[in-house]
Amino acid sequence: MEAVNVQVLFFQHIKNNLPPHLSMVDEVAELLNISNDSAYRRIRGEKAMAFEELQILCSHYKISLDQFLHLQSDAFIFSGKINDGAKTVFTDYLEDILVKFKYFNSFNKKHIYFLMKDIPPFVHFQVPELTSFKFYFWMKSILHDESLKGVKFDLNDPRYAPMHEISNKIIEVYNKIPMTEIWNVESINSSLCQINFYRESGSYKNPKDVELLYDRLEELINHIEKQAELGLKFNIGTEPRKDAAEYRMFVNELILGDNTIGAELDDSRITFLNHSVLYGVGTRDERFNNAMFTNLDNLMKKSTMISSTSEKERVSFFNRLRDKIGQYRAMLK
Repeated sequence: MEAVNVQVLFFQHIKNNLPPHLSMVDEVAELLNISNDSAYRRIRGEKAMAFEELQILCSHYKISLDQFLHLQSDAFIFSGKINDGAKTVFTDYLEDILVKFKYFNSFNKKHIYFLMKDIPPFVHFQVPELTSFKFYFWMKSILHDESLKGVKFDLNDPRYAPMHEISNKIIEVYNKIPMTEIWNVESINSSLCQINFYRESGSYKNPKDVELLYDRLEELINHIEKQAELGLKFNIGTEPRKDAAEYRMFVNELILGDNTIGAELDDSRITFLNHSVLYGVGTRDERFNNAMFTNLDNLMKKSTMISSTSEKERVSFFNRLRDKIGQYRAMLK
């Protein structure tokens, strides 16, 4: 492959991964600190890029050059966030989710696939009480926030207010993106166990909040069932809009997912792998994404689609989820 052709293909790769509203010429010119005319010459292959320029673009757009050039390598380039111990780490986590969903929503064609181990964290954001509880759990038990040391869960704790503002924005953008989820009846277990764990450890300021959280979790499950029935995403307590995003739901009785997320954005793909409970790392590597989406396709073929069809199977599945909630409620008596 000629060097000029490789350079042209390199920029084509960048263009395919840019949101439609962004100008590649403007982006490249700003990143390389050159004029738009100079950027055009590089994009068209009329001027060879310097190694330093290539490094800047690869770093910014998370491009694995060995994979792009089809060099033999078992390495895959991932990018993502980790807990760096900053005081704002949880707020930063929420802001990062919002940025990602806004980015997804900027594409003309977009679709998210979620291989679920747990109910997606951002889905809880539709229910304020569940949202506050999840904030408490993540900050106290996952991030080990010193400010919550010895503090019991309080629904009215004012420290959650700024986070609710972000979470409300997240769910607003999230509900505009078409979605496919692969569930298992065990997908509800982590939320149930977390609520019960804090009950057993005496971590509720108001013990009656335990039952309230079970009620709100069932309310969320009922809403997800309604979404599955209609095949559309919409905010809890409302009706679907005319332009509501598609919602597809599958049930796989044999496989419990690992919270892998796949995103199709126009002609590009991204896979996000979960780590450290809250965080994820993502890759645009074509070979890796082809393998992951092939796996997703195979799982869906071996699963039962219960959205917009299969009413009997859908009602049975959600009744089983409600039965699980009922079993935990029975512990309160």
